Amino acid sequence: MIRTTIPLILLASPALAASGEYGFFSLRNTDFVVSIGFVIFIGILVYFKVPGLLLGMLDSRAEGIQKDLDEARSLRDEATALLADYERKTREARAQADEIVATAKAEAEASNVQARKDLEASVERRLAAAADQIESARAAAVREVRDEAIRVATAVAADMLAKQTSASDRDAMIDRSIEAVRERLH
Repeated sequence: MIRTTIPLILLASPALAASGEYGFFSLRNTDFVVSIGFVIFIGILVYFKVPGLLLGMLDSRAEGIQKDLDEARSLRDEATALLADYERKTREARAQADEIVATAKAEAEASNVQARKDLEASVERRLAAAADQIESARAAAVREVRDEAIRVATAVAADMLAKQTSASDRDAMIDRSIEAVRERLH
């Protein structure tokens, strides 16, 4: 290091350009004094191994930075793994949600089909009940008409019999009817 320091001092020094009545190597020449002070300063730094200390500090700082970079890389890898896990869980949750929606749609469709079947069955039962009521009402109306026709026919027949038969014939018919009733009841 000393080999490179001295030529650099001599090259960088404006003392080479100095001229005067005392010359360059005079203690009255400020450039020469400054150059000597600089060489002594560099020598003291080399004697106390300051460049080695500086290099050691820089190396320790570089090691600290490398540790920080390694830790950051490790954290980045961990964050990447967490992100991948989160994305996987998100996909699974989305798949489950899609499955739930599909199941709900299927159940809704099944409920809709069942409701239609139940409604159709209810309508059929009501139509059957209405048809039964209509049939019952028709039968009742037919019975009423028949009963009324029988009543009217009986009344007409009784009226005609009353007009066509004499009192002795009526008494004989009543006696025959009583006998017919007695035979059927006993």
